Amino acid sequence: MEQIKQQSKGRWKLLLVILVCAAPMIASYLTYYVIKPQGRTNYGELLDPRAYPIPALGSTGLDGNPLGLDAYKGKWIMLQVNDADCQKPCQKKLYEMRQLRLTQGKEMERIERVWLISDDKPLETTIMREYDGTRLLRAKPEMLKAWLPVEPGTIAADHLYLIDPLGNLMMRFPKDADPNKIKKDLSKLLKASRIG
Repeated sequence: MEQIKQQSKGRWKLLLVILVCAAPMIASYLTYYVIKPQGRTNYGELLDPRAYPIPALGSTGLDGNPLGLDAYKGKWIMLQVNDADCQKPCQKKLYEMRQLRLTQGKEMERIERVWLISDDKPLETTIMREYDGTRLLRAKPEMLKAWLPVEPGTIAADHLYLIDPLGNLMMRFPKDADPNKIKKDLSKLLKASRIG
């Protein structure tokens, strides 16, 4: 009788050990297949980087000399497109790009800010001074239109884009994007990435 009690007690202990070991696997299975995580974790829309490598845009610096986005390869590039007549929405995006970079603290050196100017008109010097540090390149509007994907009912100038350090367009933020949500995406990317 005593031996049967000990065998029964031993079986319960073994079963308890098996349950403790299997619990994490069971919990992950239930979470993934039964509860099913909802929505995406990023704010910006992920783009297939293979579909959007940086093309030859024929871009130049403000001095007219050839200068392409590949000059900043190896860094994360926050990109905005607008013509030289930078009104309030354009200035707001330039301001947000500057602030978003600053909020990354010691990681900010991994990020470049680029404004692709889609015409040949002169820039206001006050804007150039205000957003000093933003790389200014002129590019042909037809090339930009062919390269940059937009949401229905918008144009490229409505969005901020993110290019990875390998030179692929990989994220587009919506029109009138929330800077706090962009900041979270940037922080996650910089933390997860060992490149750039």
